[in-house]
Amino acid sequence: MMINKVEICGVNTSNLPVLKNEEMKTLFLRAQKGEKEAREELIRGNLRLVLSVIQRFSNRGEYVDDLFQVGCIGLIKAIDNFDLEQNVRFSTYAVPMIIGEIRRYLRDNNPVRVSRSLRDIAYRALQVRERLVAEKSREPSLQEIADQLGLPQEEVVFALDAIQEPISLFEPIYNDGGDPILVMDQISDDKTNDDVWLEEISIKEALKKLGEREKLILSLRFFEGKTQMEVAEEIGISQAQVSRLEKAALKHMKKYM
Repeated sequence: MMINKVEICGVNTSNLPVLKNEEMKTLFLRAQKGEKEAREELIRGNLRLVLSVIQRFSNRGEYVDDLFQVGCIGLIKAIDNFDLEQNVRFSTYAVPMIIGEIRRYLRDNNPVRVSRSLRDIAYRALQVRERLVAEKSREPSLQEIADQLGLPQEEVVFALDAIQEPISLFEPIYNDGGDPILVMDQISDDKTNDDVWLEEISIKEALKKLGEREKLILSLRFFEGKTQMEVAEEIGISQAQVSRLEKAALKHMKKYM
């Protein structure tokens, strides 16, 4: 995905204007009175915000033109809903709305299917978050969001987790100029460490030293999870014999492990 190309959706990004605070205030006053030209000038004068936001999503494999268009929708919503009387910079208000719009787009195109009820809770939670950010000029807590929705905090957390986009284990998370650190490098697996691997090899080698009947008994008992009585019925011997053969086989295996 090429973020740094000059033209996105027919817009020459190198020529985008930068509005000063006073210009922004004047344009907002005019736009709120219904002047379409002032609104369009506000949109064009803040497209650099959209460009800065979509760089955060550069590793998603999405077309930059699509993300830019979706981000512009978030920018327009921010412009239409911005309150000059609030002591908040427009960029502080707009960026979360742009991010929210892009995330909604990515979730709707997510290959992992999530139930409608969970999605509804998650979308409502994100809308409440955006509103609280605008009202309080800070990031709200999960408990505040849950209180606004009238739901338990755990349910909100579960819904938000359910709509997170999956990432590749081979996605780089850090690169200092050398070999990158991937997501999989940060994940531990106690089931596949060297000790477990060596133990499995040792068990396989020890099993080779047993007779066929002993192998069958241990396989039924410890790999298929059957009881001694079930093994006895399958092989056609008594439970006492199974118990004796099992103990002898395990004792014999310990010599080779």
